[in-house]
Amino acid sequence: MYLAHYNLKRMPFATNPDPNFLWLGENHKEALSVLKYGIYKNDGFLLLSGDIGTGKTSLIRHLINLIKRKALFAFIPIPNLDPSDFFNYLSEEFGMEKTYLKAVDFLIDFKKFLLTAYSERIKVFLIIDEAQNINHKLLEAIRLLSNIELDSRKLISIFFLGQTEFEAVLMQEKNKAIRQRITTAFHLNPLTESDTEKYIAHRLKIAGAKNNLFSSDACRTIHHIAEGIPRLINSICDCALLSGYAKGEKDIDLSFIEKCQIELRIPIGIQ
Repeated sequence: MYLAHYNLKRMPFATNPDPNFLWLGENHKEALSVLKYGIYKNDGFLLLSGDIGTGKTSLIRHLINLIKRKALFAFIPIPNLDPSDFFNYLSEEFGMEKTYLKAVDFLIDFKKFLLTAYSERIKVFLIIDEAQNINHKLLEAIRLLSNIELDSRKLISIFFLGQTEFEAVLMQEKNKAIRQRITTAFHLNPLTESDTEKYIAHRLKIAGAKNNLFSSDACRTIHHIAEGIPRLINSICDCALLSGYAKGEKDIDLSFIEKCQIELRIPIGIQ
């Protein structure tokens, strides 16, 4: 709607994960390095935690793009499935072309699938999103998958992506077995004030902008309102650009940000 007004080629602040707009701050770069090492180590589960909207899914999608030529992935966005549904979902995701009524039948075939992938030097990844919503039965089903080994080598790498609440789930006594198998973990923090301004400038540049459009005061206020959460930063910036377009302005100052805070119903107390 406002692209021509700002001479943009694409929407710069869409809230859906888009690897083309990925910006890696120091915390994100560290997370990527830790996860790469975890994949190389290949001896347990990997955990990437962080508050909602901090960019966990975007980072994992970026990691997938780095290694997808020699890997197979299954992405599970619904972590409260019944184990039988979970196994059949995996069968579909990995192209096993079979429906299973018994867990044992799936596990037998899945072991064959993993051994074939290993013989062809193809890595297999399972990514569990929104892990804080996972139930104990499904955790146990996932643990069964991690038991499939060849000469003590894990044949599948399993990622948990979850909000901070997932740590409380893992600390429950009944989940002790799977907690002890998480050998690589990283917590993704919100952006700093400096990173927020760089993040906004980066997305605008990718979208075709010739300058930042947002004043330093506007960026600083966006950071405080959003508390450094990229998804919320995107929402505020998109609202501000729309407001600027409506008023025929091309420079986004503090007044537009304050107006958007009210329009988006973001509590004033956050500042």
